[in-house]
Amino acid sequence: MKILLPIDGSKSSLNAAKYVAKLAKNSRSPTTVTLISVHDDVGLGHVKQFVAKSVVDDYLREVSEKELKAAQKVLDVAHIKHSMVIKRGHIAQEIIALANKDRVDLIVMGTKGRGGFLDMLMGSVAQRISSTAKQPVTLIK
Repeated sequence: MKILLPIDGSKSSLNAAKYVAKLAKNSRSPTTVTLISVHDDVGLGHVKQFVAKSVVDDYLREVSEKELKAAQKVLDVAHIKHSMVIKRGHIAQEIIALANKDRVDLIVMGTKGRGGFLDMLMGSVAQRISSTAKQPVTLIK
């Protein structure tokens, strides 16, 4: 089974990682997990005028690696084979694109991430993914 696990550093996404670890341990088929961290850099548009692109790239990579660390640890302790992907762009679109490209069997993600007031108005990333993904989506609190 191939599972895509979006991680944003929230408690909810860490709970999703714990759920995936249990799911994989109880699975009869070999399970591989892809952790994905996506940052929407639209908010950094004004910073790009004053800071080199490489500095912004390094910053977003460092933030992503920090966010992924706890989920990696959960999967390492459970001896679950996993890989990591770090992307920039529209969060829901990037997650769905990777799910389709890698032909994952399941997307497991937290319900409440790092979004804020804007997500209340537009709908959360989890809602967008669950309504548009071709794959089954499991949402974890």
